[in-house]
Amino acid sequence: MKKYWKSNFLKKYSEDEDEDENGPSISILVPCYNEEKTIKICVLSWLNQTHKADEIIIINDCSTDKTLDVLDEFKDKITIINLEKNSGNKSFVQEVGLKHVKTDVFVATDADTIMDKDFIKRVYRAFQYPNVSAFAGYVKSLKQNWLTACREIDYLIGQDLHKVAQHNIDFLFVIPGCAGAFRTKIFKENISFDHDTLTEDLDFTYKIHKKKLKIFYDRKAFVYTQDPDKLKSYINQMRRWYCGGWQNFLKHKKIINKPWVALELSLMYLEGVVFSFIMFLMPLLNLRLALYLMFFYFLYGVTLGVYAAISRKRYDLLFFSPFYIITSYINAYIFLEQFVKEIFFKKKNMTWFHPERRGIL
Repeated sequence: MKKYWKSNFLKKYSEDEDEDENGPSISILVPCYNEEKTIKICVLSWLNQTHKADEIIIINDCSTDKTLDVLDEFKDKITIINLEKNSGNKSFVQEVGLKHVKTDVFVATDADTIMDKDFIKRVYRAFQYPNVSAFAGYVKSLKQNWLTACREIDYLIGQDLHKVAQHNIDFLFVIPGCAGAFRTKIFKENISFDHDTLTEDLDFTYKIHKKKLKIFYDRKAFVYTQDPDKLKSYINQMRRWYCGGWQNFLKHKKIINKPWVALELSLMYLEGVVFSFIMFLMPLLNLRLALYLMFFYFLYGVTLGVYAAISRKRYDLLFFSPFYIITSYINAYIFLEQFVKEIFFKKKNMTWFHPERRGIL
């Protein structure tokens, strides 16, 4: 059955196929708070698609900067919803916005995310197949400095390796919050906004798997997002991601009912804990061996940089790849920190972090 679904879907999804004029209507749904530095170029990317969205809905969460002034330039082309009180939480804002979505499909993205010109076209083609309930695109990091380069290398590993494997076992771990799409009726009937984790996109994905609904992963549906370029902002973002990961793991642990699902989650969580402990424990047990391991991990980062530079045609990734070992240690520490807080001490953190934006050239 799975082979039949994939083979028939891939035929329908062929690049040479003409678009069905009776295909789904599509909205773009965007939560927005203090995005004056990024919102204009992002709106332009949403408007200038090869397949136009039927509606763009932007929910302004009481921005205090000039975001509304920028959005007013597009008021004839987009729908702007202004909240009366700042919620400070993306999922609350999305919940309000979803009430205004009337189309067959809605795309969930962020106000710092630029869409490739064919993104909506690829969403449209995917949802022409009736069994597809959700869609995951491919995230790339906008170039800035060594931190964003290391994030891009992480994106490449996660999406070119892990997500391809996950898609093949029919268990995509997470639909990106800036590059996801959902069949509206199915989402409203099966996915609720619980507001009890820091990563709503992961929460949505687990719920979709619980309902045994189909998610399609398209590696050619690109978006470009703005990752933190300062160490403090980077650490705060990783804390939110890892904290939300553990929160959702606890919330949805009953989903682990198949061997391949157990294997995938154990690779991400159990292996992550063990590997992170080893990274910090090894120097205390055997310094020489630890230095050897650090050297080989350094080479591993450079090798990834070579691959990333070639595949992305971005040679800054090769130049900054030696710094990958630094972010790996930062990530390992935060992963363990959030594991201890959420699992052992059950200190449920619901503090939302809104990263500082920078202009997009």
